[in-house]
Amino acid sequence: MPDNRDTRRSTCLQYLPMDYLLKTEPKVYSFADLEREKTTIWDGVTNPVAVKHLREMKPGERLVIYHTGDEKSAVGSASVVAVDASDPRNPQVKIKVGKPIAKAKTLAEIKARASFAESPLVRQGRLSVVPLTASQYGWLVGE
Repeated sequence: MPDNRDTRRSTCLQYLPMDYLLKTEPKVYSFADLEREKTTIWDGVTNPVAVKHLREMKPGERLVIYHTGDEKSAVGSASVVAVDASDPRNPQVKIKVGKPIAKAKTLAEIKARASFAESPLVRQGRLSVVPLTASQYGWLVGE
């Protein structure tokens, strides 16, 4: 049976939750910062595609936190608490910390997996908010 979460929200009336990867420069804001603060507002994203993904997020959706820069690896999980899209050009998403990923997945490991071949994470390297399939999310966090 196919996993309906692997498809973007469709025209059907039932809401299908999504998973996302959020990129951050750890020198600016790291997963350790999120662990210390427990929650934060994710905003300041300027890429129109990434902004669209932020606006589409719903409370309860699962997130992977990815460190850019020298690390280039998925390091932890989080979830969406609330979304304020009243300013469509600067949506603010409140997220709460999840768990650190036991063994961080590097970009090289991600690129080596066939399930990521068509992923915007690999194909659009500058995109800071990336939708994930349920299977991609599961592999990243070690489920």
